[in-house]
Amino acid sequence: MAGACTHEWAAAGGLDSGWSSWPEWRGRARQWNLVAKALREARAGQGSVLLVEGRVGMGKSSLLGEAAGAAEWARFPVGRGAADELDLAPLAPLRSALQEISGAPLAIGHTDTPASADMRLLMVRQLAEPLEGLVAQGPALLVLDDLQWADPLTLLAIRSLVRELASYPLVWMLSRTTEGAPASPLDNLYDRLERDDATRIMLEALDDQAVAEVAADVLGAVPAPDVLAVAALAEGLPFLLVESLEQLSSEGLVEVAGGHARLASEQLPRVQMITRKRIDELSPQTRNLLQVAAILGRTVPVRDLATMLGKPISGLISKLDEAMAAGILVAGADQLAFRHELLQHAVLETLTPPVRLALHREAGQMLLDSRGSAVPAAPHLIKSALPGDAGAVRGLDRAAREVLATSPHTALELAMRAVEISDLTDPDRFDRIATAVHALTVTGQVPEAIQLAREALGTASPGRGLRLRCALAYTLLLSGRPADAVAEAEDVLARRDVSDDLRGVAEAALFWGLLSLSDFWKGRRRAEAVLADREPRDDTALVGAHMVLGQFAMVDGKVSESFSHLEEAVRIAGTGAVEAIERPFPRMLLSLNHKFMRQFAEAESSIETLAEEIEALGQTVQAAQPAFFRSCLRLAEGRLDDAVAEAQAGLTIAEELGTHGFDLAGLYVLAIVSVRRGDLESAARYIDRYQCERGDSGMMYGAAWGRWARAVVAEGQGEPDRAMEVIRIAYTDARERRWTLLVEPAAAAWMTRLALATENRRYAEEIVEVAESLARDNAGFPVLAAAAAHACGVLHRDTTALTRAAADLPDPWGRASAAEDLGVVLLEGPGRRSRQAAVDSLECALDHYDRIGASRDAARVRARLRELGVRRRHWTRADRPNTGWDSLTETERAVAALIAKGLTNRQAAAQMFLSPHTVSTHLRHVFSKLGIASRVELARLTVKGHLIDSPDGGDA
Repeated sequence: MAGACTHEWAAAGGLDSGWSSWPEWRGRARQWNLVAKALREARAGQGSVLLVEGRVGMGKSSLLGEAAGAAEWARFPVGRGAADELDLAPLAPLRSALQEISGAPLAIGHTDTPASADMRLLMVRQLAEPLEGLVAQGPALLVLDDLQWADPLTLLAIRSLVRELASYPLVWMLSRTTEGAPASPLDNLYDRLERDDATRIMLEALDDQAVAEVAADVLGAVPAPDVLAVAALAEGLPFLLVESLEQLSSEGLVEVAGGHARLASEQLPRVQMITRKRIDELSPQTRNLLQVAAILGRTVPVRDLATMLGKPISGLISKLDEAMAAGILVAGADQLAFRHELLQHAVLETLTPPVRLALHREAGQMLLDSRGSAVPAAPHLIKSALPGDAGAVRGLDRAAREVLATSPHTALELAMRAVEISDLTDPDRFDRIATAVHALTVTGQVPEAIQLAREALGTASPGRGLRLRCALAYTLLLSGRPADAVAEAEDVLARRDVSDDLRGVAEAALFWGLLSLSDFWKGRRRAEAVLADREPRDDTALVGAHMVLGQFAMVDGKVSESFSHLEEAVRIAGTGAVEAIERPFPRMLLSLNHKFMRQFAEAESSIETLAEEIEALGQTVQAAQPAFFRSCLRLAEGRLDDAVAEAQAGLTIAEELGTHGFDLAGLYVLAIVSVRRGDLESAARYIDRYQCERGDSGMMYGAAWGRWARAVVAEGQGEPDRAMEVIRIAYTDARERRWTLLVEPAAAAWMTRLALATENRRYAEEIVEVAESLARDNAGFPVLAAAAAHACGVLHRDTTALTRAAADLPDPWGRASAAEDLGVVLLEGPGRRSRQAAVDSLECALDHYDRIGASRDAARVRARLRELGVRRRHWTRADRPNTGWDSLTETERAVAALIAKGLTNRQAAAQMFLSPHTVSTHLRHVFSKLGIASRVELARLTVKGHLIDSPDGGDA
């Protein structure tokens, strides 16, 4: 069909032409115009997403085929794929489409990552890179059909790729049937894509006029009322309508005379029986072949069909010829397929339920015996296995293990079905449940994972289910319940018969839990015991021990010692046999240490390596962390626009993947930036969201930094007493005080100022004492000396200390804050010289605040200057327009410049040390602000001289 339509396109002018005369297209002009519009926009450089949906037989596949033919005529690369109910292979429709569009096999999923890795991130990247390379050269069409059967990884990949490649001239046509299949994840995908400007194309039943036009097309004459009465029985389904009319015509049941078509018989045939009649007219042997083929799926490998029938392929040729001659089967490149889903359903309906069940079980066993993988057999086993079927249980176990790293949602379905049909006394039952718990956890269904594990362990004897207990401990950690995780890990470690590998996993979970609880003393004792007796310990436990000791050293004020432990943990994690989920954590803590000490270049490098490590290990549950870490770093660097962009990118990734365990950092960054910009309503909203979701759990973003951030918001709202209550423990507990001043050096002066404002001078003095002690004990980290000088200057009104802080603090907000404090203190001095020095210092503070976009702080300083009679007006970020080149942030300008030069998103991301997600986010902002919709338009504006030159790697 697509080929015939292609000729019509060529004759009528291609993409700018009107319409096809193919019979099924009557009544579809509006839907086709939306497709033609998307293809024309792609030729002009703009991408789009079309969401096609409708009941079976409504012509969805025909619409996709017509679009593919039109795109091929316009010389667009076209990739086609379709999901299948009986194909659980991850990313199957996308693989097919990309292999067609690239013209070469794709190496998807081949990796040296450990067996415990979650490979979803890696596989999506393996798809993204060749697709981006292709659409960077010109427009393309990607057609994906029957997505109601798509595996969850395919839906995740579509969501991620649509967002990441939104700036390219790529047209996505996504089609689904709206009945007969579970579709809630797909509903969610369609809704999200529609919110992002995708276009829905609903194919509904043909109206009476369209039915009459189709009948006239098929019969070559104007249909009489009796013919229309038969046509109406097709209920407006284009496929069934054309099928019925063609059958009636071929059997001589329609007479054409005088340009009109009438029935030759007064008896109206049942349209639904016409398709069945096509099957019944076949020989018994061919009907039997079709019944077995229908069990195997919409597409059928001939070898599998021969194996099921117990015959050589040569013995099937005549029957296959008969089935194809009857228009039921069609031949593809390497396998057969039913011409339409309705035909497959009609064949299946000739089988009684018991026979259908038995054939699925036979197909499952055949595929288990003939394939190296259990995955092809799994759908048949799910449909047919009954309780106590040990062979089916073993097959489902194999399949679950095979897909756990690539499609944990599918692994969950397989594992749970195996649990349902396995015997309660089966010794592998708890390991089976542990697989399901792991799958639930990595797919973000943490509460469900905990419930499943708890229920299973409630029936376990003391020595059973140790692997399940370890899985539960990690799930509890990710759910923000470290105390419960520690209890589970301790239960495992108390067993004398626990294996060495499980002991290492349990010890690592225990260390992680103690870190999350900030129980450094208990953690220190256990960690020192592990390192003192290293020989029987596995590498995972050693990494955990060094991490605990590294955190303890930081809390104890020994920064160099903390770095030493974390660097050793990083070394072991990179060279030893460490669980995949554990490997990134030492580098996370190390990058935070660099950020705490304002070692910006080292922190940047560490985060970049961390991002590469997470992707290489396939740790989907940790995918958002690099963006969150960058957001924290950008905040410390005073790059507020970039801090917001990275935080939002992290939250978007977490939402797509369902992994929200590290959202806390992003929310706190957004809250602090909102305070600095004077948007106190948004700041409060971010804090409320944080407290509702997680509280202060989590070793990376927990108590110390979180309390300081919440106190900043409270103080910004004009409630210093409430801010004091939020952060009081950091004034009263020596360990918490040290920890707070180390994780956020700016807190030293801020807390001193807050204590004085709330008439707690003793608190202020203790803050300064600890800050100065930390500076003396850690002379190799100059930020601590500058922070101590700032706090000392605030307490003692010491202009010398404040001058030093304003010069030495490495972050621009800190320098601005110190300059502001210096100006306030100088105002207290006598004489004109002191007043002029104060004005100079306040103007310096104002410049710094303006430069980073801290509009609330800038407004406060400007008000001070006005009180002094200084009315200094100049351009600030607050004055930045909403549209046009001047509305772009520095990073948006840099991204625009690189993209305009022809770099892909990934190339720009690598040059700017960003993620492709973040570049895509910046590019969407650029398009919106400039009022354009494509990279082509951006390049055109650059040629006209509107765009500044790209900087050498980084901000403009």
